[in-house]
Amino acid sequence: MTKNATSIFAIAWVAASLALYSCGSKKESVKEDYGTPQETIDAPDVAADPITQGESLVKASDCKTCHHINNKIIGPSHTEVAKKYEFTKANVELLAGKIIKGGAGVWGEVAMTAHPEISQADAERMARYVLSLDGETEH
Repeated sequence: MTKNATSIFAIAWVAASLALYSCGSKKESVKEDYGTPQETIDAPDVAADPITQGESLVKASDCKTCHHINNKIIGPSHTEVAKKYEFTKANVELLAGKIIKGGAGVWGEVAMTAHPEISQADAERMARYVLSLDGETEH
């Protein structure tokens, strides 16, 4: 056998062995499924109050990319938002609209990304959570 033929035979043997091993192995491949943001957002714990649901939704979303609870990152901290807006139904709806549609100009030049995949009800839960961070209750 030539050196090339031996190399080709060795490569083929290794490939065949790997194929047989992977087909015969009882160990299953486990893929971690974090779900899509919509799946996470659509299934809040119905037993929890709206503010706790909102907290879960915020934590499961991409909010933390630009916002922190206490520190300004790209956008204002959630606590700064709570201090700026009174905790009213009108402001819950206003902020929910900004979560869904995005916005710009209130906190500077950088625009907030729109999140059209978030339902109005979930965006309102998220807004209620944010507005609760300064200790105020809805009135």
